[in-house]
Amino acid sequence: MPTEVESAETAQVESARRRKTRDRLIDAAYEVFAETGVHAASVEMITERAGFTRGAFYSNFDTKEELFFALAERENRLRFERLQEGVDAILPEFDPTALTEETLSDLVTQFLVLQGDDRRWCLVQSEFKLLAMRDAAVAASYLAYQNGFLKQLADRIDAALHSVGLRFTVDPLAAVRIIVNVYESAMQEAILEGSTAGSDAGSVSAPPLARDTLPGLVHALTEPLD
Repeated sequence: MPTEVESAETAQVESARRRKTRDRLIDAAYEVFAETGVHAASVEMITERAGFTRGAFYSNFDTKEELFFALAERENRLRFERLQEGVDAILPEFDPTALTEETLSDLVTQFLVLQGDDRRWCLVQSEFKLLAMRDAAVAASYLAYQNGFLKQLADRIDAALHSVGLRFTVDPLAAVRIIVNVYESAMQEAILEGSTAGSDAGSVSAPPLARDTLPGLVHALTEPLD
């Protein structure tokens, strides 16, 4: 009979194996979703790409949609980490007493370059949003995910603005929704125009429309703290 220590070690090994399986399925889904679209992607296509069986899929996820949300959680976590990197590295150098439209523009541009984005992620998000618009069963989950993400983002950006003596002139969540919509439109336009950086990954970093539009928009949506 295994000891408590042996049982704990076995549980750790099983947990690590399960995490590795989930990660491989998420990686495979990312590739397949981007190549074929979320709707056209099948469980079989995903498991084949990951090198697993259907059983491995259903032991980790109930549906293809659940797998998408796991992918979205991972991708958004990475973007929040990049945002925090910017807060830690860029904001300490920012002088709020010398705030002008030009200095704010420089600040926003630095965050855009740091944050960047990925062509595949834009494609996958757009595909899944379209799926949710067509399928009421998916729509509620998609809205909950999107609203939760935007609320987290609004809280973090609002806190970052306060740290440099600024605040939004409207509700932070409403402001962030506007900014995100403009950024996503800029990303889609860059993809349509074929404006990519890094042909291997198909990445689009700081789309031109975002660089041209967002600084002025952020300036219009912010004001100094009293």
